This record gives sequence, structure tokens and C-alpha cells, in this order.
Amino acid sequence: MTHDALLAGATGLIGREIARQWPGPGTLHRLVRRGSGQAHEIVVDFGALPALPAADIALCALGTTIGVAGSQAAFRAVDFDAVLAYAQAARAAGVRCFAAVSSLGAQPRSSNFYSRVKGEAEEALVQLGFESLLLARPSLLMGDRAALGQPLRRGEHIGAAVAGVLGPLIPAAWRPIEAAMVARALIRTAAERRPGVQRLSSAQLQVLGR
Repeated sequence: MTHDALLAGATGLIGREIARQWPGPGTLHRLVRRGSGQAHEIVVDFGALPALPAADIALCALGTTIGVAGSQAAFRAVDFDAVLAYAQAARAAGVRCFAAVSSLGAQPRSSNFYSRVKGEAEEALVQLGFESLLLARPSLLMGDRAALGQPLRRGEHIGAAVAGVLGPLIPAAWRPIEAAMVARALIRTAAERRPGVQRLSSAQLQVLGR
């Protein structure tokens, strides 16, 4: 069994934190659309993934918004199609534990398009039959988007302001959560390789990621 791991979505808020915090052992192979010349990068097209290096754990922080993607179809191409393609390739590479970032409210029969796609992706991942599957469902994500060259999203600006005033009065399940905390929770939980499917609420992620 290899101790290497795979990571998709390494250039986003959570993916960047996973890469920064990764403790080993083994190599963390980062799948990226555009290379930066760093070690252990694999430049890929998620629409036509190559065979991936053998690994025991795969982490998925792929995701966008409809605003950034430009349309519902483009959003689904990332948050469902690319996620599922990556999971299938990881399964073929021998991955036993797959950890994916989903979202609060993910539900395959939701009337909300975003929540429905997230729920359908979760459902598809369950069907792949990983020995251990972690589905993180964070609430509003907070982090340094400026460092990624991304503008602060309006919802995050409002969320940060509300959290700053109300803080502990907001139920843990709905409280904005730092990307670094989500990453830490995923790394720690994946290391346990607990059999079956675990859905981690935002409240659980806050406890696990402290």
C-alpha cells in the first residue's frame, strides 16, 4: 500500500490549505489545470484525465460558483462532471479513502440548483464504492481570496461582518468557517480511513479542524 495522496483543486481556498498543511508521509500529487513549475504537480484536463499515480488517499476541493463559471452548465461541468471524473480516476489508481468538499444543504432533490448539483455529486461518489468516503459540508467559507487573486464575494463580506458582531450567537452549523479549518478537519479525518460514508457538517468540521 502506498502512502502517497492526490489532490484536485489545489489552487482554491481549501485546496491551497490542504497542500500547505499536508503532513505526509508520502507525496501529495496536486492535479492542476495550469502548471506553476512546483514539484509534484500534474497538469491535467479534467475532461480527459490520464491514469493517475497510485495513491491511498485522494482529496477533492474542486468547485466554482455559477457567477464565476458563467452558466449553470459550466458550473455543473466543474462541480459534478470534473468531481466524478477525478473520483473515478482515483478509484482506478487504487485510492481507498476519498475526501470531497461538498456544501451545506447539499441535497439531490433540492429545488435550489447549486444544492441539487452538490447533492447529486455526493450521491454519485457514494455509488463508486470507496472503502472510506468523507463528504465535508461547510457553511460559508472564509479565507484570503486576495492571495489567490480572487475578489471577496459579496456573501463572504456580509458573512464576515455578521460573524464579527454576532459570533457565538450564530448556530455552529451555520457559522462562517475558515478554509484552513475545513482543510485540517479533512486531513485528520482522512488519516483515520474509517470505513463507510461520513458526512461532516460544518459544526463537526469546526470541532475536527481546531
